[in-house]
Amino acid sequence: MVDMTGMDTPGDIASCLERLNPEQQKAVRHTGKPLLILAGAGSGKTRVITTKIAWLIRERGVDPRSILAVTFTNKAAREMAERARRIDERASGAMIRTFHSFGAWFLRRNGSLAGLDPGFVIYDDDDVVSLLGSVMENAARADVRKTAFKISRAKDLFLSPGDAELDLVDSAKQFRRFYTLYEERLAKTGNVDFGDLIKKPVEILRNHPETASRFRDRFQVIMVDEYQDANSAQFELLRALYSPENYLCVVGDDDQSIYRFRGAEVRNILEFPGRFPGTEIIRLERNYRSTRQILRAASSVVNYNTGRLGKTLKAERGEGKLPILAFLPDQDEEASCCASLVSNSVKAGNSWADWAILYRTNAQSLTFETEFLRRGIPYRVVGSLKFYEREEIKDVLALLSFLANPRDEVAFRRVVNKPARGVGSVTVDRIVNAAGDNPDTYGLAAAARGAADISAKARAGIESFLAVIEDGRSLLERTKAETAPSVRERPDTDQDKKTSLRAGEGLSALVVKLAENSGIAAYHEGHDEISGNQRVFNLQELANAASLYKPTIEGLLEFLEHIELDRSIEDNTRNNAEAVTLITFHNTKGLEFPRVIMTGLEQGIFPKTDKSGEDLEEERRLFYVGATRAMDELYLTSCAARRVFGHAAFLEPSLFLREVDKKELRIVGSVPYDFAGTERTESPSGRPAVFPGGPGKSSSDGRWRTGDRIFHDDHGYGAVIAIQEGEDGPVIRVRFDTGAETRFLSRCQSKQYTKIGGDN
Repeated sequence: MVDMTGMDTPGDIASCLERLNPEQQKAVRHTGKPLLILAGAGSGKTRVITTKIAWLIRERGVDPRSILAVTFTNKAAREMAERARRIDERASGAMIRTFHSFGAWFLRRNGSLAGLDPGFVIYDDDDVVSLLGSVMENAARADVRKTAFKISRAKDLFLSPGDAELDLVDSAKQFRRFYTLYEERLAKTGNVDFGDLIKKPVEILRNHPETASRFRDRFQVIMVDEYQDANSAQFELLRALYSPENYLCVVGDDDQSIYRFRGAEVRNILEFPGRFPGTEIIRLERNYRSTRQILRAASSVVNYNTGRLGKTLKAERGEGKLPILAFLPDQDEEASCCASLVSNSVKAGNSWADWAILYRTNAQSLTFETEFLRRGIPYRVVGSLKFYEREEIKDVLALLSFLANPRDEVAFRRVVNKPARGVGSVTVDRIVNAAGDNPDTYGLAAAARGAADISAKARAGIESFLAVIEDGRSLLERTKAETAPSVRERPDTDQDKKTSLRAGEGLSALVVKLAENSGIAAYHEGHDEISGNQRVFNLQELANAASLYKPTIEGLLEFLEHIELDRSIEDNTRNNAEAVTLITFHNTKGLEFPRVIMTGLEQGIFPKTDKSGEDLEEERRLFYVGATRAMDELYLTSCAARRVFGHAAFLEPSLFLREVDKKELRIVGSVPYDFAGTERTESPSGRPAVFPGGPGKSSSDGRWRTGDRIFHDDHGYGAVIAIQEGEDGPVIRVRFDTGAETRFLSRCQSKQYTKIGGDN
């Protein structure tokens, strides 16, 4: 086995090449026609590209200044440059940058050909929204942000306002007009946005042949890392810089193209051989990260994709353990079992940092954070703030806190003018001071209404805010007959289509009412097209958590107390450097962990319900990326029920679990009877085996637990999805495979209910 553990070290090229396997050596030594290095997960692609840069300089006599290597992040560019320099110091003369950094460098020197002064400023997203807002007169800021996002996507696709293909982004004539006006206004400022850093260099190279010729002469070698992440505009830049006399080498993996929502086009790598005639493909298929069993499970899913060049990963680390697929009752048991699995591993001598919990959306971190805090398990959330630190969550909690305590100055200051209601900081200070001088039952609310010398606009804003709070209080004070939680068949959980919150059981109605009526939900939804949807989903997850509490003032206080206790525990564990990683599938790209748990593998969660065609293929690739992060152990979890839109909703196992070769899995838990090709794994007790970490919730009489399988004379097979303790003893809730649902008292159980695999 080739040693892949060491870093690149100085020395002659021969010794560097000896550390590479035959395919890697072939890729390094390749010259002449275009080269596509199809680098599988964990195959050592960075070592290949950095060694190739040094090899070209030392062995082929290539001038370092004639080498251009581009990638997608500053971190990757720095690492590539540093590792190449370790092998040959002369590599410091090569230009190794991100695409956008190269575009900015190019425009500083040649921007005058497009009417730009070298001192131009690069507008960020907020700058773009401000400028576009001056064009879209009287438009809501949320609409301006959505239009700005579409303009950014248009530039990623290398589309101008006059292009017919712009209809692919937005077919409305109004969008084309706004794009045109925005470009005119941007040109007058003499500045550029991020899309221009790629688009304008291409336009200059196309419109000025002498400039194109000069740059083709300058960069005799062009290399691109992570080519599967390139968008259409970046491909056009590559094509504009390339000539058949130059050497072109791209490195990427079609099975790891997961950023379509950012504009990445997997067809750039799939169609590379056709676009650059004579291309040779070298496949790096030796995986140095994962065991054979993990790779087999991951590959069995991505093999269903038709849009791929194809490769077969070979594990250099041996067979390893079978991945475990666990069927669990609900998301609370999922979090509990994950926590137990991690804790037991640490007790056995392993590290917290060995573990990563993967989920499809950031909002899913809440259940794990809550469970880990209660158990004192150190964790870190990668790519996002911890759940209760997120701006949108703090905003809604401030509304809830002010409703519960009208004297809460901190909460009042945070949300009285959010979104903007014309209530400035001077007015807020005046109200707070008045409340302190004349305390009464309603505290800040009464002081706000009685405030003198404030503008009509501020007074209207205050009344609007207080009306929202009073409506929320009225909702809690209304007497309602308690209704049992309901289970909905095949809920619509597609997050891409949801543009508003939905209320469910318990206290969730209050959370939704305050978030929507206050304008907080719309404010965060309008933040931008992508994170706006994510923020609303975070708010929905907060509402889901609130559904477990009674819709009363007492229930609200209990909910807020629960959150504060979690926050205080978090403060006490904040400085623990070694921690479990909580992370979305997308954010795991480029990372690896000894032990990985992939969670939420249900239809509607992962993949989402409306995915088909290219979208579904990208979801498969995302599954593949997640699975190939695991080095030694891989676990998969799927829940029978999950809180969705404030209700307990029955979910089917993910399509991807049906696509995994069952021989590549050890399946535990209460396996759905319609899960084709699987057998239920039994424990020595005769009960269905459960995910390592403990059984489901048990009834007080010990007769039932969540996840138990049941047969009923009329309804057929089902499972216990919830247990509630009542005055007459445990109430058992059963959801059948047909979709029907029943409840029965444990002590009065009918003979029609038969537990499978145990005594009644």
